[in-house]
Amino acid sequence: MALLEKKTSILKSLGPGLITGASDDDPSGIATYSQAGARYGFALLWTMVVSYPLMFGIQEVSARIGRVTGKGIAGNLREHYPPYLGFAIVSLLLGANVINLAADIAAMGEAVKLLLGGPALLYAGILTALSLGLQIFIPYKKYVSILRYLTLALFSYVAVVFLVNVDWLAALKNTVVPEIHLETDYLTMIVAVLGTTISPYLFFWEASEEAEEEEDNILSRPLNDAPEQAKSEFHRIDVDNLVGMGFSNIVAIFIMLATAATLHSSGILHIETATQAAEALRPLAGNSSFLLFALGIVGTGLLAIPVLAGSVGFAVGELAKAPIGLDKKPHEAKLFYGVIALATLIGFGLNILDVNPIAALVYAAVINGVVAVPLMILMMFMARNKKVMGAFTLPRWLYVLGWIATLVMLLAALGLFI
Repeated sequence: MALLEKKTSILKSLGPGLITGASDDDPSGIATYSQAGARYGFALLWTMVVSYPLMFGIQEVSARIGRVTGKGIAGNLREHYPPYLGFAIVSLLLGANVINLAADIAAMGEAVKLLLGGPALLYAGILTALSLGLQIFIPYKKYVSILRYLTLALFSYVAVVFLVNVDWLAALKNTVVPEIHLETDYLTMIVAVLGTTISPYLFFWEASEEAEEEEDNILSRPLNDAPEQAKSEFHRIDVDNLVGMGFSNIVAIFIMLATAATLHSSGILHIETATQAAEALRPLAGNSSFLLFALGIVGTGLLAIPVLAGSVGFAVGELAKAPIGLDKKPHEAKLFYGVIALATLIGFGLNILDVNPIAALVYAAVINGVVAVPLMILMMFMARNKKVMGAFTLPRWLYVLGWIATLVMLLAALGLFI
């Protein structure tokens, strides 16, 4: 009975952190991990072990900011920092997210085309409309439940690995012992993996979702106003992020394993998109692997699109001091839902214009690299500022971990430009 109660308690703790972590494995992320596995085999598995504590640390910081203050990142930027700073960061976030949306929508359309045949653009349009409809018209609690269920799509990549032959000893060795090559392409791929794993839109989404969960629960208040709730809430956030970011990184490892054991071992070293990876798997690993990989692209895309668009909606709405939240009806938060719809439709529109998805992802990576570092620095200062966090400034262990993550991302951003 005690074990059952403990499992139930852990499940109840999973929410914003789990959804945030799972949405990080979006189709563009799948493409990056597939490229890493195809190009370098097992050699980059260690990057996911390194990225896990860094991802956990910075997402923990963003979640605490949202839960303590009852506001998202943009709301706190507006309240405590010069207006131009929030405007600049949110503008860059909007640009990067729209391009990411375009790439993810394209990948979903191509994945359905692989499964059913027919026009990819039509499928992309249907999935775009479905995602928008869920965000706008489904009540918040039901919608969050749908997002939780969509995280199960990521298990398809775990299943693929058990359908192919993996050299587990070599995989384990490369997971725990870093293999470093001072080559431009290899270092660039490390930067790409880190940039895919730690992205600005995840900070905005999780902080805003923590604030919204608090507002949606009549028994909860911002911790600055209800310090007695802090111990249980910080424990919940810890569990949520440990599981969510762990889930994200484990799935990334399995994607690398699958593509390394099939594509790399067969001499297919260059994969540009997630759908190319799925298509290449069919003759090497069979129809079951191909089917699971392609279905996973659709499921993760449906999970990632609302996070990408929603993070911009929260950010713009908070900067404009307008009503925000997925718990509100469309007429109650017109700007919030308008931004979500506009960002998503522009993303789809770029597909109509036949924008090169690979070029789009490169531009998105550059913008994310530009935005992530100053935003992480601001978050670290914000989370130690008593005017923002009151009595709940970051504990020393999280402060150190957050700055390590920031330093690593700074080096990654510099590497991206070099």
